Amino acid sequence: MTTLYRNGRIFTADPRPEHAWADAFVVDHDMIVFAGAAVDAPTAEDTVDLEGSLVVPGFTDAHTHLLGMGTALGQLHLTDARSLEDIQARLRGARADAPDAPALWGRGWLFDSVPGGRPTAEMLDTAVPDVPVFLDANDYHSCWVNTAALAELGITRDTPDPLGGSIGRTADGEPDGMLYETAATQYAWAHRDATMTDADRDVAVERVLRAYPAAGVTGVVDMAFDDLGLQAFQRALARRDGELPIRVAAHWFVANTGDPAENLRQVARAAELATSSSTPWLRIVGIKLVLDGVIDACTAAMRHPYADGSNAEPIWPLEQLAPVVAAADAAGLQVALHAIGDYASEIALDAIERAAATNGDRPRRHRLEHLEYAAPGTAERMARLGVTASMQPVHADPAIFANWAEMLGDERVDRAFPWPEYEDAGALLAFSTDAPTAPHEALANMYVATTRASALDPGVAAIHPHYALPLDRAIAHATRDAAASVGDGDWRGRIAAGCAADFVVLDADPFATGAESLLTARVDQTVVAGRRRYAS
Repeated sequence: MTTLYRNGRIFTADPRPEHAWADAFVVDHDMIVFAGAAVDAPTAEDTVDLEGSLVVPGFTDAHTHLLGMGTALGQLHLTDARSLEDIQARLRGARADAPDAPALWGRGWLFDSVPGGRPTAEMLDTAVPDVPVFLDANDYHSCWVNTAALAELGITRDTPDPLGGSIGRTADGEPDGMLYETAATQYAWAHRDATMTDADRDVAVERVLRAYPAAGVTGVVDMAFDDLGLQAFQRALARRDGELPIRVAAHWFVANTGDPAENLRQVARAAELATSSSTPWLRIVGIKLVLDGVIDACTAAMRHPYADGSNAEPIWPLEQLAPVVAAADAAGLQVALHAIGDYASEIALDAIERAAATNGDRPRRHRLEHLEYAAPGTAERMARLGVTASMQPVHADPAIFANWAEMLGDERVDRAFPWPEYEDAGALLAFSTDAPTAPHEALANMYVATTRASALDPGVAAIHPHYALPLDRAIAHATRDAAASVGDGDWRGRIAAGCAADFVVLDADPFATGAESLLTARVDQTVVAGRRRYAS
């Protein structure tokens, strides 16, 4: 079945300026076979009049956490709670709404919404003392819990800090209610995983599979896949006869256990799964390593101290990191390295460089995730090494920037999220949202990218507007380049002959009406592999 789509404003994301726009394209089953001027279009069996609508390639969220996002969509939302009193009021309301719930989970709170940026268990006890409360921070690198949760997790003054994390403590050594980095992973999130059922995870997956097509997203790259996530999405595939409404590529999460042999065993498992468990709709493409934390909690690894004089060690020191990266590179896996601080990005590139020297000339496209503060010269080094800059415009939203800036407190603040540096250096720049650490909506992400203003609170002034990108380049980084970031650039991410028929029809044209319309525009329909997966 061939279908001609005509009478539209079609942004193709073709890098050649003369081919960036079309007014018609033809789909043959699941592929695009023509894009260009309507007068040149081949004859088709069916015709769709776009009535002047804007069409763009389907967005690829190139860094997300699918099970976490699906779970978060069902939790208490706290990002816009800008005071402790507001947080406590919402907790009381959530407890009243679910009096029989054995625990209360929330997500998205900001450090600068808490007095002194220092949350305590007692603050939560004031609102909900009778059941465990677990509140994931907006960056998902720490978890704030109440006294009942500490007891549920068995955390006492004698509980040791795990490798790569810490348990917040009072001056006299008692746990204070904060779990940082791997302490959140190994205690709060491990408890969540143990208490969730497969049915709970199936509900979370279904939320994701509804939410992304409605946002115009046709492909995703998960950055923390494990057995639970793989099994949940395999069940979703089985429910749909082997097909999903979005294309899922995933990186297998590899934790630093402190045991070199065990670390390499995790890589071997990922390599085996990349061969044995991959389908056209669900595939393992690489591994994910978290090298450091976040600037907001002063856990990102920096070359120079934070404003308070503190600093953080990397979760993966170079000598432990390099063998893992080399093994993954040798196995043909893509390596994605979370690197928010400049020291973390430095050792990430050192490890990639060592892997290339060890394994020789071979196809590789590794990637650094986030790059919130990277030293001058990092972009150029990444371009030389063929490393993708995977960045999230929504993390630069001015409404959540104040604490980030305060933690650094010096000239480094002026180099926050400098996307044009990566373009100018010639590095591949892929945009994403890192949901659920930020909203998953693609159009809001593009608003921040093209204005450096706030999608969360439009009343907040733009910060670093000189780093904003024109809308065509921002969308290209979120479609064409995001697909290319997992090796799919030759067959999807563009509206061009030979590419998958993955595209989005919008009800407004921000190219014509201005960036502000990205905050009000809606997705009319989302098409994946030639089939409509969402219609408003």
